[in-house]
Amino acid sequence: MKNMEQLKKNEIFEAEITAYNSEGSGVARILGRAVFVPRTIVGERWRIVIVKVTASAVYGRALEPVKLSPERREPECENYLRCGGCGLRHMSYAEELRFKKQRVDDALRHIAHQSVQVERITGSDETAHYRNKGIYAVREVEGRARKGFFAPRSHELVPVGRCLIQSDIADKAAEAVVRFMNDNGLRAYDEKTRSGLVKHVYVRKAVNTPDAVAVIVASGGFGARTQALVDFMRKACPELTGIVLNVNKTSGNTVLAGDFHTLWGRDYIRDSLGGIVYELAPQAFYQINPPQAEKLYKKAVEYASPEGKTVLDMYCGAGTISLFLARAAKRVIGAEIIPEAVENARENAHRNGIENADFICADASEAAEKFLRDGVRPEAIVVDPPRKGMDEAAVRALCGMAPERIVYVSCNPATLARDICVFNDCGYALRRAEAVDMFPRTAHVETVALMEKVEMYEYE
Repeated sequence: MKNMEQLKKNEIFEAEITAYNSEGSGVARILGRAVFVPRTIVGERWRIVIVKVTASAVYGRALEPVKLSPERREPECENYLRCGGCGLRHMSYAEELRFKKQRVDDALRHIAHQSVQVERITGSDETAHYRNKGIYAVREVEGRARKGFFAPRSHELVPVGRCLIQSDIADKAAEAVVRFMNDNGLRAYDEKTRSGLVKHVYVRKAVNTPDAVAVIVASGGFGARTQALVDFMRKACPELTGIVLNVNKTSGNTVLAGDFHTLWGRDYIRDSLGGIVYELAPQAFYQINPPQAEKLYKKAVEYASPEGKTVLDMYCGAGTISLFLARAAKRVIGAEIIPEAVENARENAHRNGIENADFICADASEAAEKFLRDGVRPEAIVVDPPRKGMDEAAVRALCGMAPERIVYVSCNPATLARDICVFNDCGYALRRAEAVDMFPRTAHVETVALMEKVEMYEYE
């Protein structure tokens, strides 16, 4: 408590940055406390002003450099300090990869209490314009509709003209929507008053085909202006292969919800990954960076060792990992809670002539219980859950099927580490882990972890 009282807001200290936190902020030790200082790099010394002191954390702001790192870079983006989408543009890509590997290692060591560390991190060949999906918020700014992204931890719009990690067609399509709105006196949706029309523009493009679909998320339809909107969009963005209206009347943070209406073209994109062709509805999960996803999936297949085995793929989305596995496995069963994604997965299997992959619509716990009732005994299970990780009941149900191997694909090192503890408790030991950088210039990192069933004496 003494040190806590000694650190006060607006005090200034000189300190060295010695580590990173999970978001990529530098960490300095000042009067025995860890002080988080955004946009600093390990090895640098700064004059730091204390901006917030709580019982659990202290936050500082870098005022003046005393010594800068050779890994420091000038951010190329004019919105870098406001947007919050790319938090690591102040450092070299090599330093970014070091931070991300350390982030996973720290989670495995400190949260999961593992001795296994990440064997390597695979960097991305492209660090710009790599995203195949863009989601732009649309809001009123000074009386006009603008597109952009929310500032960190807020719903304050940061207008963005061109984003350095989004595709060109995503920028163009979102800009076309707001131009049409302003030309026709259409209002952006206001969350406070629940009035106005357009909420978001969602654009998904393929990497290995020309397909690109724009989804306009709105509280209602465009009425008599619908055809004019389609004509305007097609002229402004001739690359588009589909235009979809999503009438989303919900007030939460879910972007895509409610009813979908195809205004022109197709509502799905076709893309290929590792020689497998996929069709993807707007709601279907698909990795943001497909070239990196291919590396991720190949590692997951290697860890699963599916040759001649029955493999379960939980949280399977449109079947991307399932179909990779099916090329070697005797049988693959995928489970996914989104009906449209399950239908996509079935169609994708049929389209690629893959007959040993089946798909069911269920969440992980329901699927595991169904497989147990049906006597399904897989030799391997692959899980690729959302950021929140897995429910403990789902982990225990999967382990109840006693597979030899469980491969966990994670986009959140903290929930991965938490869930590993439950797998340990169920008799599974972490054997290997690798990281893949799917989201360059952000703090996010993917991990593939292999767990194997062991005798309980290993934990004694």
